[in-house]
Parts: sequence; C-alpha cells; structure tokens
Amino acid sequence: MSDLTFRVTGARVDAYAASPEIRLRLAVTEQSGARIDAIALRAQIQLEVQRRRYLPQESALLTELFGEPARYAETLKPMLWMHATAMVLAFHGETEFDLALPCSYDFEVAANKYLASLRNGSIPINLLFSGTIFVDHPSGVTAELVPWSCEARYSLPVEIWREAMDGFFPNSAWIRVNRELFDELRRFKIGTGLPTWDAALERLCELARVRP
Repeated sequence: MSDLTFRVTGARVDAYAASPEIRLRLAVTEQSGARIDAIALRAQIQLEVQRRRYLPQESALLTELFGEPARYAETLKPMLWMHATAMVLAFHGETEFDLALPCSYDFEVAANKYLASLRNGSIPINLLFSGTIFVDHPSGVTAELVPWSCEARYSLPVEIWREAMDGFFPNSAWIRVNRELFDELRRFKIGTGLPTWDAALERLCELARVRP
C-alpha cells in the first residue's frame, strides 16, 4: 500500500485565467517507496471559520451567517467552500502540483458571503482528499484509493482572494435580484435622471435614512 501525505506550500492568483482563480501549490510525498504512475485527485475544501478572530466591522457583516459574536462558540462551524480536482503526474518520493480554485461573487452562496466580509488576515482552510492512486508495480499498474485520512490545512491570505476578485471586478460586488425588482430599480434610475447604478442605490439609501 502506498503512503501519501499532502501539504500546501503556497498560493497565487492565476493572472491568465478566464475568470477569478487561485492556484494552491501542493506537495505530495509517498513514504513507502512505491512508484506512483498518477493520482486522480479530488479535494473537498472547507473554510474552518472557527480558527480565526474577527474584527468588529467583519462581525457586523457576518451577522446573517453566524449571529452576534456572543453566539460564535455555537455557530462557528466548518463551511464547505468548493470541490476541486487535479491530475498528479508520475513521481517517486515527492512531487509538487497546482490545484485550481475558481472563485465567485455569487452572494447566494454562504461561503462567498463569508469571504467578502473579511478585511485582512488569513482564511483558514482544510483540504480533505480522495481519489484514485495508480501505483506502478513490476507486474503492472494497480489502483488504490486515496485514504480519507489525507488532508492538509493552510492559512490562505485574504489579500490573495481579494487580488483574484479585483482582477475581474475592481472595487465591485455583485448581487442578484429578480427581474421585476430590477425593472423597478431601472425605472427609478431613469425617472431620477441618475447616471449610474451606484448613484441610484446611494439615493435609495439616503431616502431610507431620512424616513421617520
């Protein structure tokens, strides 16, 4: 049986991706001496939200996910971020490879609300691995499962995530509304003669603040 261990050695933004994407650099070590022909790797990536402290301005935005800070001991639980895959090529001993993490501004997804609320520091993540290992034996290639015990923790800098998002949406965020509400917002924007959506939303916020 092969004996694998994984660790994350770094992270970077993929400047050539067609959409926001972070690439984790991973190292995998095989400790039994077996020759690995390939690994069809899957990774479940969790946000370990309980492993960091939160600034007051972050907590204010996280209320809809976790409630008030006084409840954090009960409500801060690991949160699924995404699933990712990679094909690790043949190696003996140790090799490194990239794991691509596509990022999104879809605010219907709780993980994206969480990430967009962070201001600085790091994002504690845990990668839980599965998949198939193809081991090269003298008699031929055999297949084994990646043990469910294989995992790797990493503190992903918040600035890396923001750099990935700002590369496509500089100083912007996205929300989804139903078409009827969009049409109503559009009529308001046209009727008030406001030039941009930002200006229309700012005017609505002003009107909401002056109401008794």
